[in-house]
Amino acid sequence: MQSALMRIVLALLFFALILRGNDGQMFEEWCIADEQTPDDELQRALDWACGRGGADCKKIQPGQPCFFPNTVKDHASYAFNNYYQKFKNKKATCYFNAAAMVTDLDPSHGSCKFEFTPDV
Repeated sequence: MQSALMRIVLALLFFALILRGNDGQMFEEWCIADEQTPDDELQRALDWACGRGGADCKKIQPGQPCFFPNTVKDHASYAFNNYYQKFKNKKATCYFNAAAMVTDLDPSHGSCKFEFTPDV
């Protein structure tokens, strides 16, 4: 009985290692706005991400696939993720002055697809 349990544990560890990257992080992760962050702080971080930060924020403009829901939190999540995916392999973080967080749940919805770039 113990050897069967040991085989199960080893198999689970093996699969856990396969699903994780070299640095211990899950292969797929996205950067989104922290729901506890006030809108004014999210707006400042969003403005930075879409401006000096270099995120491509075209998809959150009116008439584009990620404009709705038209909230600061949703637009910030898209912009934060775009920035993070674009620059994470250059050591960028998902911080935005504590306004953002990493998730392993794909935040895409409807026609709004959040990009994911694998770690290199």
